[in-house]
Amino acid sequence: MGAAELTIPHTALEGGEPAQAARQCLYYMSLMREVEDRIERKLYRQGKIVGGVYVGRGQEAISVGTALLAAPGDVLFPSHRDMGVLLIRGVTAGQILAQYMGRVGGVTRGKDGNMHMGDLKLNVVSIISAMAACVPVAAGAALALRYQGKNNVVLCYFGDGATSRGDWHEGLNFAAVQKLPVVFICNNNQYAYSTPISRQMSCANVADRGPAYGIPAEIVDGNDILAVQEAGKRAMEHARAGKGPYLIECKTFRMTGHSANDAADYVPKNLWDEWAKLDPITRLEVRMRDKGWGTQAEFDQLRARVKAEVDEAVAWAEQSPYPDPATLLDDVYENL
Repeated sequence: MGAAELTIPHTALEGGEPAQAARQCLYYMSLMREVEDRIERKLYRQGKIVGGVYVGRGQEAISVGTALLAAPGDVLFPSHRDMGVLLIRGVTAGQILAQYMGRVGGVTRGKDGNMHMGDLKLNVVSIISAMAACVPVAAGAALALRYQGKNNVVLCYFGDGATSRGDWHEGLNFAAVQKLPVVFICNNNQYAYSTPISRQMSCANVADRGPAYGIPAEIVDGNDILAVQEAGKRAMEHARAGKGPYLIECKTFRMTGHSANDAADYVPKNLWDEWAKLDPITRLEVRMRDKGWGTQAEFDQLRARVKAEVDEAVAWAEQSPYPDPATLLDDVYENL
């Protein structure tokens, strides 16, 4: 259950062998959902997780679709609803579960009990709780890549609510002026906590904000992993070619409350049914069946495999000890 070597599968649904690439996408989306379901619907309810729990149910196509396109040297800044990034980069399900349970086996070795995790060896930067605060940091990382002479890009993820904060605008402006290789990816799930998008901003789309900074922007169906990957490929090619940043707005929906203790009573009931029909996992399965890339029996086998993997990961995480209090200051301060 230790971290894997950083060997990122560099494929898209329309590149390489499409059926194999589609199965890869389906696997990671299914794994992300199963891990998050265990965290939110079981371990948290059982009192085994103390602290915030925020999941990306219904948004899996965004992080999975884009992270699978990234090269190993690209630097990724996932938000709290982008667990697919961590899984694809090599953070194991066991490590993630141990992280949430505050165990030594977690990414921070028990020094945080939820989603604040990253691994610079895997080129994944931990989230900052003030969500838009990652945007200027991502711009700084892109500037560092330029100084180092690397032909890599930064992927920076955030929600629609982040785009109404000042640091989001400052980060975009800096990246635009410096023509930095950053792909800004908005998970527009319609609600910033309980505030609907219509009460956050007067423009119709988050993407409308890109041209104000001279940044090309596009809107994609965030529940269609093929559409996400096509947009991601365009954006990464643009940034990697030295043309500056690119903004992708992924229209999606958060199929849960803001956090595990939020019943989301503020969401109109009809929206749950409407967006459930657009589930990204179901839609990919339908596409795969239509193209002859998979059968229902194969999908059932994949789900059983994922469930068994997460069962094993939960067992591994639960046997991982809590940290020794004597290690409290380890890795916190540099010993000079």
